Amino acid sequence: MAQAARAVHYAHQRGILHRDLKPANILLDTHGQPHLTDFGLAKRLDADFDITLSGEILGTASYLAPEQTEGKQVFSTYGDVYSLGATLYELLTGRPASQGRNLVKTLLTVREREPQPLRELNRQVDADLQTICLKCLRKDPEARYDSAAAFADDLERWLAGEPIQARPTSKRQHVGVGAGGILARHFL
Repeated sequence: MAQAARAVHYAHQRGILHRDLKPANILLDTHGQPHLTDFGLAKRLDADFDITLSGEILGTASYLAPEQTEGKQVFSTYGDVYSLGATLYELLTGRPASQGRNLVKTLLTVREREPQPLRELNRQVDADLQTICLKCLRKDPEARYDSAAAFADDLERWLAGEPIQARPTSKRQHVGVGAGGILARHFL
């Protein structure tokens, strides 16, 4: 995930938003190296036009940032950071952070409900890794990581056993296994 986040940051530095980050669009090669794919919904940050219709929702509902669920033309690097967090959430828990019985219910869930704490779904996720993931999934875009690189930096600090920069949003998110919880760090 840290390498994928660095690739997203590279695109952002060149003025490109992916807009459809999800597990299916991060492929691993035979050496386990991630590659971003499917730039079909990508958008230049400096472009004055968009080939999509106004009001159309773009991307996969469970991975859209809350600000993108209303079909407004609200696109920023914060949206891709949210999608990276939603991807990490699914990798760690085996299910999307937000899902409903249909598209409308999924969009409402993304917009209105906080994701279930990861440790309630996978007791092996430690508290710091949960904190990193949930920071990406905050409803307020400015409460997320400033960039995909900042997300990657915190993942790498966690991998190295160093203190992370993200802070938990509530005590409720720390319910579960104690600090000894571990998840296979080589996937991150």
